[in-house]
Amino acid sequence: MKKEKTTGWLLIAGAVGVLIPYTILTIIFQYPDILREDTAIILTKFHQGGNQLIWAWFAFALIGLPLIPAYIRIGQKLENRSPLVRTATTIGVIGLIVQMVGLLRWTFVVPVLANSFVTATDEATKAAAIMSFKTIHQFGGVILGEHIGQLFTIIWTVLMSLSFTRLKLFPKWVNLLGFISAFIYLLAQAELFATVMPGFPVWDMAGFIGSTLWLVWLVIVGIKFIKTKI
Repeated sequence: MKKEKTTGWLLIAGAVGVLIPYTILTIIFQYPDILREDTAIILTKFHQGGNQLIWAWFAFALIGLPLIPAYIRIGQKLENRSPLVRTATTIGVIGLIVQMVGLLRWTFVVPVLANSFVTATDEATKAAAIMSFKTIHQFGGVILGEHIGQLFTIIWTVLMSLSFTRLKLFPKWVNLLGFISAFIYLLAQAELFATVMPGFPVWDMAGFIGSTLWLVWLVIVGIKFIKTKI
């Protein structure tokens, strides 16, 4: 039971932990709504945020680290009982790492671009900073963090929910919540395609609702690991 409790607390710590810097970012940076603004506004506001904003992004990128050992521990516990778990664990860990790498652009790349844009004395430098931001945002944010990272997280959630269902570890409603959160989270991928295909149908709330339900599901699974002998 001690190992199950440790796994449960790691899941809860990772899930609840990301809410703290996320909430701070919504207050001091109007994230994620700020990303729909013009790039010049984003860079200017980021520069105004100073070191406090940089540290908030650093925390947001790394505070979910407890989820990595949690995923691995669940995999080690269940891989001999369900053939899906080993694959799920690999995909899940890759998804977490990729999302962290994508988020770290806000700590080590965007500050340089924001400073270059704000202090520039000519339009050419400003234009270069804007284009560089768009490029790194599209690659580090859209491709790595939001597409590959979130998609792999969705796949992990579906595979683990299937495994939990087959092994009858948790009540049906827990597994159903995992499937529902994954499906809604998947709908948020439409917003990524809209960045390159204007007019692509998007449900603006899919990302927020899907990610929130997923975090709730993760906390519930963590509690179940603490209270139940797996």
